[in-house]
Amino acid sequence: MKRLLLSITICLAASLLYSSSSLSKFLTSSLSSFSSFSSLTALGLSSASSSPAFNIFSLPFTPPSFFSPANMSTPRSIALSFLATSQSEGAGASVRRSIGTPQLRRLSPFLMLDHFTVHPGAGFPDHPHRGQETITYILSGSVDHEDFAGNAGTIGPGDLQFMTAGRGIMHAEMPNPNSGDNVGMQLWVDLPAKLKMCEPRYRDLKAQEIPTIQVDDGKVTVKIISGQSHGTDSVQELAYTPVWIFDVTIAPGGQIQQPLPIGWNAFAYSLEGETTFGEGDARKAVPSYHNTVFEREGDYVHAEVPAQAAESGRFFLVAGLPLDQKVVQYGPFVLNSQEEVYQAMMDYQTHSNGFERARDWESRIGKSMVH
Repeated sequence: MKRLLLSITICLAASLLYSSSSLSKFLTSSLSSFSSFSSLTALGLSSASSSPAFNIFSLPFTPPSFFSPANMSTPRSIALSFLATSQSEGAGASVRRSIGTPQLRRLSPFLMLDHFTVHPGAGFPDHPHRGQETITYILSGSVDHEDFAGNAGTIGPGDLQFMTAGRGIMHAEMPNPNSGDNVGMQLWVDLPAKLKMCEPRYRDLKAQEIPTIQVDDGKVTVKIISGQSHGTDSVQELAYTPVWIFDVTIAPGGQIQQPLPIGWNAFAYSLEGETTFGEGDARKAVPSYHNTVFEREGDYVHAEVPAQAAESGRFFLVAGLPLDQKVVQYGPFVLNSQEEVYQAMMDYQTHSNGFERARDWESRIGKSMVH
């Protein structure tokens, strides 16, 4: 009975939320693809059991003691590979979503992965978040962002933005009016329960700040957005939850063995061409727009492009520490219980507990979407 009453109360709160003019514009377009409440059981490894000296709440993050690229011996096999189909999202944008779908709902700490295309006049107008981090990587074009705390800026080709929503943020993400089609990746990363109510923050990483290395006699190019590859470290760790991110391009005839921390969840999203992952009988050729999820057992991911291939293969390789916690999500609110999500909805509606500045706030860049 208590759970039924809670569900009824949540539905009433949701109806109130829909009456809010700024959020209703967002919810009707951006949240149609979300189910009402989706409880996700985090996969596997408990952060407390990863390493005695490892603390996921301290920054910067350094590789845990069990990570040793010099002792690599076991390649990761493929657990799942599937096509990310295109769908509408936001206000006139389109995305290929591969995490947060029926094919892959659970891959802790990752909540959602979108390969987005935003045409001029489309975008993601004013909307809130609580309880997660978002990582946006621009492949082409440029995107403006603005939030209720006065932060504003533009990220262009090769740039990234790391946003920690924490206890609450309201912002807009819109294509720069001087750019054409805007293409990029957006990854939602869960926050550890202890950090769900931290203060929101932004960190930008410009393309020229990202270390780039050549492997296999120049046939492989690796942009080290976060983590380490072949003796080179990223500039800094920009997310609270430990994640490694690489943009890898392999020319025909090239190959790479990329070490990853043992026990972390990992996937490779294919951006261009066809890349073969795995070794021996476990090898699999993966075309563009497919997400390939790897088993957690193994020391490294092997990838190659055959010498006879007509074009290079490019993929977005990501690994993260699984969080041993329940996930309850309602659209842009990602917490650990239905009660906490209900509270987030009420806080947004009443402009309290982190959403005080949302009262009467409208972004400058989002006004073009108001009809």
